[in-house]
Amino acid sequence: MPLFKLLFVCMGNICRSPAAEAVMKHIVEREGLSGSIHVDSAGTGGWHAGNQADARMRSAAYNRGYDLTSIARQVSRDDFDEFDLILVMDRQNRRDIRPFEPKGASPGQLRLFCEFCSAHEEAEVPDPYYGGPQG
Repeated sequence: MPLFKLLFVCMGNICRSPAAEAVMKHIVEREGLSGSIHVDSAGTGGWHAGNQADARMRSAAYNRGYDLTSIARQVSRDDFDEFDLILVMDRQNRRDIRPFEPKGASPGQLRLFCEFCSAHEEAEVPDPYYGGPQG
């Protein structure tokens, strides 16, 4: 059983959060930590539940050596019981996930993804979905 469970969350779970999941799974596997760390992703909305990641995101990931195999799902209240850390891609995702957050949830459990970034000063991960073919 994994010692640490990490959930990435974006709006529809077809672009940003599955990409973050795939990259983190790659790192976890490379470091030999698959038995210690569980990684998953979800969306604040359920519009794409059951679908693969956006084709543009799968292509971009493949070109960088990552395999996006996750299937979109909507976040649930149970995720707050299941996961140690939930990283949202932007402030809107944080607002949208609040109704799922149970009273008394750990104060540091829900955080912005970019709080952990050190190579840039962005506060949010931009949503590529509406960027056309280049998105």
